Amino acid sequence: MIDLDALAGLRAVATHGSVVAAAAATGFTPSAISQQVKRLERQTGVPLLERVGRGVMLTSHGQHLVDAGAQVLADLEQLEAGLQQRAGVVAGRVRLAAFSTAMRGLIAPIARSLRDAHPDLTLTLDEREPWDVVDLVASGQAELGIVHRWGGVPLAVPDHVVSTPVATDLADLVVHRDDPLARRARVTPHDLVDVGWIATPEGTICRQWLSRMYDGTGRPPRIAHVSGEFESHLALVRAGLGVALIPRMGRAPLGEELAAVRVEDPEPIRLVDALHRRTMADSPAVQAVLAAFAGVGG
Repeated sequence: MIDLDALAGLRAVATHGSVVAAAAATGFTPSAISQQVKRLERQTGVPLLERVGRGVMLTSHGQHLVDAGAQVLADLEQLEAGLQQRAGVVAGRVRLAAFSTAMRGLIAPIARSLRDAHPDLTLTLDEREPWDVVDLVASGQAELGIVHRWGGVPLAVPDHVVSTPVATDLADLVVHRDDPLARRARVTPHDLVDVGWIATPEGTICRQWLSRMYDGTGRPPRIAHVSGEFESHLALVRAGLGVALIPRMGRAPLGEELAAVRVEDPEPIRLVDALHRRTMADSPAVQAVLAAFAGVGG
């Protein structure tokens, strides 16, 4: 009979492109992943991987096994979730992937109370960008994910993944107290055409939103400095190096040197969603975590 754990290991190799990458994603050693694949080859009697240069790729047999086995693994996951629901058991491991400010502002506030309420539940956290979170949940490497969507910037979610709204976040223009903008109650992008922005890197969802925010001005935002972390943005604004658009979720106290100014037309609203596979819908563990989010989401 086919070893289902080994089948999951082979699927990880197919997803990540190598034994080493599959091991890093699943928490196994490369040797353990290799042993799983060899065990599957003995069980099936056909080669599943072949060497290509210094790497490996799935044989046609291996790809067929991964494709056909995906439904088997999904059915097993759904069966397990249903059994736990019948028993009313909130237990096991929930791998949760989320973006950085959700870790600080949404997940950290519930982690202790969730552990106290459900001592048999283990929460494993992984900080990732939203598109990586989607891939982890869709491919079965995380049971839950937290993603954000800015305004009209889309985030594609596969059909077998369920998206549940958990919070609405708002971003403010953060400026130094000495900046004339600090005396304004609110601003629009037309008021900001000449400011120097401290922005996230090109290609990030936050950067895409900043560019779209300027659509009505006829000019792109002027990027003075690039940084991937909002904590760094605050430090750079504090140093007088520019302004930043900082979400409220997980935001550190601004202190006396910084001021937050409301932005309008358009308002920078960030929608925060929880993701899980449809096969996990009946899982008491997943439902317990979602219920905890509902208590803190704004």
